[in-house]
Parts: sequence; C-alpha cells; structure tokens
Amino acid sequence: GIILVAINPYKELPIYGDAIIHAYSGQNMGDMDPHIFAVAEEAYKQMARNNKNQSIIVSGESGAGKTVSARYTMRYFATVSKSSSNAHVEDKVLASNPITEAVGNAKTTRNDNSSRFGKYTEISFDQSYQIIGANMRTYLLEKSRVVFQVENERNYHIFYQLCASAMQPEYEHLKLGRSQENN
Repeated sequence: GIILVAINPYKELPIYGDAIIHAYSGQNMGDMDPHIFAVAEEAYKQMARNNKNQSIIVSGESGAGKTVSARYTMRYFATVSKSSSNAHVEDKVLASNPITEAVGNAKTTRNDNSSRFGKYTEISFDQSYQIIGANMRTYLLEKSRVVFQVENERNYHIFYQLCASAMQPEYEHLKLGRSQENN
C-alpha cells in the first residue's frame, strides 16, 4: 500500500485549506507532492471505483500529530464528497474528544497530554459517496496506569479533574480528596 511519512510542525501551516483539498481532488497518486490529501484521495477513489471499504492507518509516536492527520483526512472526505455537513464532519466525529481524552489521556515524560489508547474511526458513505455518518471506538487502554505510574508520570486526567472538583456540591458524595500532585 501507500505509505506517507509526515512530521508534526507543532504549528498551523497553510497547506491544509480548501484550495489545497480541491487541488488534490481527482488527481492520481504521484501526480502531486506527497500529502495526507493524496492518501485520502486515493482511498476515496478506490472506494468509489471498486465499491470496497478502504482503511487509512495513522500511526506514530506521542505528539506526532496523529489526531490532526485524522482530522485533515475527515475534512478532505467531507469536502470532496460534497457532504451536506461539509467540512464540519470532523468536528462532529471528534465532538466527544475532550471526554475521551480526559478518560484516556495522561501525562507522560514525553507529552503532557498523551493518548494511552488508540482510536478507530469509521466513516460511512451512501451510494453517491457522500458521508452519512461516523463512529469512533477506542481500544488498548493502559489499565495498569490506574494503579501504578512511572516516576514523573500521572494517572489519567479524569482522576485529577474529579479531585479538583471534590468540593463541588454535586461531587461531595464521592468523598474525593486532593490528588497527590496538589498536596
């Protein structure tokens, strides 16, 4: 299959806008510079041409930009499919992301907000190849982190958020204390 190596620049670059999406739309792989949109276009064309499901695997180390790359891919599909929800599909799919990150992200020695789980996002298309829905599932949660953390690392964010809210009336019945980090 196709492999694209991308590097997270840790800042917004002008190479992901609608004009770039339209430049890659309909192009053959290799006709333009390597780009996440070229990979997305190839998957979209293969889906339409062969009427078969396609997969894009976004992989990398902590902080590599996997979530951002997945978001650009979803924006690409929403734009080229002329989906009625247009470019906001990635916002709808990732609307649960803050909750998912609170429950599944933790501070590590390499990243203050490191995902300790994987995400599988399935985008559904109709017969005219317009997006009709999406589903996000998580997997491989590090259960051992609940009871043990390496030095200079933290448990999942949700525990610290709950402890920070311990004095709120709606949480008093949980009898939460302060986190060790705040003592």
